[in-house]
Amino acid sequence: MVSKKEIVMHETPVQGGTQSAGPLNFDGFWMESKHHRDWLFADAQRQIDFFRSSFNSDGGFYQLDGEGKPHKDLDQELYATTRMVHSFALGKLFGIEDCDPMIHHGLSFLREYHHDKKHGGYIWSLKDNEVKIDTKLAYGHAFVLLAAASAMQAGHPEADALLNDIEMVMNDRYWEDDYGLFADEANRDWTPFSSYRGFNANMHSIEAQLTAFEATGRRAFLDKAGRILEFFVFGIAPKYGTRIPEHYRADWEVDEAYAGDSMFRPEGTTPGHSFELGRLLLQYWDLTGRVDDRVPSAARALIEQALSDAWNQDKGGFIYTLKIGGNPDNTSRYWWPVTEAIGAVATLIKLERNPADEVWYRRLWKFADMHFIDHAHGGWHPEIDDQGVFTNTQFKGKPDIYHSIQAALFPLRPEISNIALSK
Repeated sequence: MVSKKEIVMHETPVQGGTQSAGPLNFDGFWMESKHHRDWLFADAQRQIDFFRSSFNSDGGFYQLDGEGKPHKDLDQELYATTRMVHSFALGKLFGIEDCDPMIHHGLSFLREYHHDKKHGGYIWSLKDNEVKIDTKLAYGHAFVLLAAASAMQAGHPEADALLNDIEMVMNDRYWEDDYGLFADEANRDWTPFSSYRGFNANMHSIEAQLTAFEATGRRAFLDKAGRILEFFVFGIAPKYGTRIPEHYRADWEVDEAYAGDSMFRPEGTTPGHSFELGRLLLQYWDLTGRVDDRVPSAARALIEQALSDAWNQDKGGFIYTLKIGGNPDNTSRYWWPVTEAIGAVATLIKLERNPADEVWYRRLWKFADMHFIDHAHGGWHPEIDDQGVFTNTQFKGKPDIYHSIQAALFPLRPEISNIALSK
């Protein structure tokens, strides 16, 4: 039973939007409410329908503006191609119709254009189907594995070959067995050009390795995910206030002074990544038989620390990054930390029916409904300004479906792992 008084006392005042996300007077958990579940599926359907127009008949996918019109001048980047495949595979697995053409189109583009036929691996970006940036990043390769695994779960006949290829590439080119972690970047011919190591690539590698295990049953995927989790959750986080620094040197010592790309390599720590890591930790724990007693409290600690650190108490939403030590740094409010917090809190609710988690779950969905979800066109706006109105300072239009489709779909299933395969 969830106390109505508790819900009201902890609400964050926001302006505009709708109140349709769930029944306000519902005494249980929203994930058990038909109203909320129908609303989630309807939003997922709108997202899928919106992003169908990203299909580029010449190959790959367009990025879209706010109304769903293609940005034809932007490069095709590896993470965008692969995330589209993964998202439409999820849509198919959750019962959304006509997802196969997008899955097939994306896999074909990966095979014919992103794939480096001379050196192996996958090219970062293309323009008009020609190589634009030929760097080989572990971050992008992790999403190739995720796309292959999800497409395999969705029954695509070409996914198995892609999965086998990307598994070999990641093992041979990135995996550092002495550390139990993935290295980060190389030139097109695999010669090194930096000693940088990063949390983000490894966090998404956990996601991909767990999905690949669910798709294939190969224990090696699960073991790699476990080694990465052990390092960051039980090695790094306790030293940094239950937060995960983003950047590392070649010896996997934290590089506190590093500051790179403001979007992909922001300095300090990123609370949104703690939400993802906490959810993935519980997924791994579930897949391994729930034998490690440290995990539930560690996952909760990561998620709750990020909620406490990053929620904007006055206006709602999450600040993007923190300095080492926990002080706010980049206070921009993007959609994806909200979506990842929804997934993390939903997973906590699946684990144990804690009314305090439901307070957060409702708060997050109400905020998303009022400020990020585009009820007129479909999809989610990626950024809001100080007044809570969508803006495009960091992004052009609506660049991605990956985060928001997962937020809508993951709460629909009661399982913590094998979500895409459960019914």
